[in-house]
Amino acid sequence: MVYLKDVFRTVKKESPILYWIVIALFVFAIGTTLGSLVDDRTLMGVNVWIKPIKFSISTAIYILTVGFLITLYPFSKRKKNIINNIVSWTLFIEIVLIIFQASRGVQSHYNISNPFDGLIFAAMGILIAINVLIMVLFIIETIRLKLKTSKLLQWAIFLGWVIVFFGSWVGGQMISEMSHNIGVKDGGPGLPLVNWSTIAGDLRVAHFFGLHGLQIIPIFALLISNKWKTTPRNQIIIVTIFGLAYALSIGYTFYQAKQGIPFIG
Repeated sequence: MVYLKDVFRTVKKESPILYWIVIALFVFAIGTTLGSLVDDRTLMGVNVWIKPIKFSISTAIYILTVGFLITLYPFSKRKKNIINNIVSWTLFIEIVLIIFQASRGVQSHYNISNPFDGLIFAAMGILIAINVLIMVLFIIETIRLKLKTSKLLQWAIFLGWVIVFFGSWVGGQMISEMSHNIGVKDGGPGLPLVNWSTIAGDLRVAHFFGLHGLQIIPIFALLISNKWKTTPRNQIIIVTIFGLAYALSIGYTFYQAKQGIPFIG
């Protein structure tokens, strides 16, 4: 909890706009949660507000992570502001579009049923593509520069960026399929809240774990550095093993989904 307070405090100080967009997304999550309690409309078998809830929370966490990690890079103030504004505003608009489509009771993703909905889906694709380019920038800069942290955490951050890039690539695979599921149409039986299919392959599993590697691997490295008093070399080795195991598990869930096998049947 102390570390989380430090993250919020640092982000608020370094990028107030990004900070308040994060807060707005958490407010959206609360509002859409309330909406799910009073609005019983469903879309593809689940309440219309479930998707906005999930995306609001996940996106807020991602933007907050970027806002904090960028403080470790020796970028100019101007460069940091540009990146923070691009990431936070593009993803904020993405969530607004998802909420707007939910309010209409229609799909936000893979919806090309008419020109208007197709335009919204295309706009969302462009916004995400911009953020994928930012991920590539971070991967390159993490290799090229010396971050304001230990070698262990810099290595963990690099692994996190590579994995989140793969998670985004999985998202591209869903676009190519125009579906989350493999083997059945979207909207069948699924796990609570996440709605991952329990009867067929679901690419959202690999996508989800890939996108959150940017938090999981650096946090693991931080725990290792605080709890395991050994040489920096040994710490890097164990974080590398953890990162590879995490990446392989995501790769397996992707393979599993492509074979039409449910994550949990």
